[in-house]
Amino acid sequence: MSSEQRGNGRRAWVTGASVGIGAAFARRLARDGYDLALVARQARPLERLAAELEAAHGIHARAVAADLTDAAALREVEHAVAHDPHLALLVNNAGFGTIGAFATLDVDREENEIRLNVVALTRLARAALPGLLRRRQGGIINVSSMAGFQAAPFNATYGATKAFVNSFTESLHEELRGSGVRVMALCPGFTRTEFQERAGIDASGIPSLAWMSAEAVVEAALQRYRRGDVVCVPGFGNWTMSGLAAALPRALVRRIMGAAAGRVLQHR
Repeated sequence: MSSEQRGNGRRAWVTGASVGIGAAFARRLARDGYDLALVARQARPLERLAAELEAAHGIHARAVAADLTDAAALREVEHAVAHDPHLALLVNNAGFGTIGAFATLDVDREENEIRLNVVALTRLARAALPGLLRRRQGGIINVSSMAGFQAAPFNATYGATKAFVNSFTESLHEELRGSGVRVMALCPGFTRTEFQERAGIDASGIPSLAWMSAEAVVEAALQRYRRGDVVCVPGFGNWTMSGLAAALPRALVRRIMGAAAGRVLQHR
């Protein structure tokens, strides 16, 4: 039986699917019976993951190697998403962060961060929505961060991109009210993935209790998505911290965040 014949007609597209939260989403959604389109830059890890999930769960998994910071590659993925009649869920997970004093950072890398975290996410959401709305079902999970709830000194571009994701998602949620289509922002805190290493963050001083596994983050996300929530902050500790940050004066939160980031930079 071919992999296409094994497919069940309900597909999830997951960007940044080869590692971390994206891979955890892929594994959980395959267990739930979704067919998958897995997007990331490198083909080989995607192909291995797709083969693993097809063998384990009898679903169809397609590997889509694409650099979403490249305009032409992004357009190709947009076209595929927009013309997928089986699209049921888009997980906009691809993203990365940078750390350091903004005036010292590579501006081209900062621009690529915006292209991936904001532009690609926005364009893929726009590609997905018309079909979802015609079918009056399905939805989008935009992977954001707790960094989007307040200013993020020394992590300024990343925090700003995630603030965009939060506002954009809440706005779409209200636009789509009553349509049958859901949209939710997932705002994790410290998650055990490759993210910190890639961003150049020394996470050794962060208490173990502050961390969540990618699998736990995804489980919480899908529960809250099914419930129809607009924002998911997974984990009681993260939820408490986000509420505290909202209650404190913004000037104080900025100082706290700047001091914490400064200590991390001292240990790089």
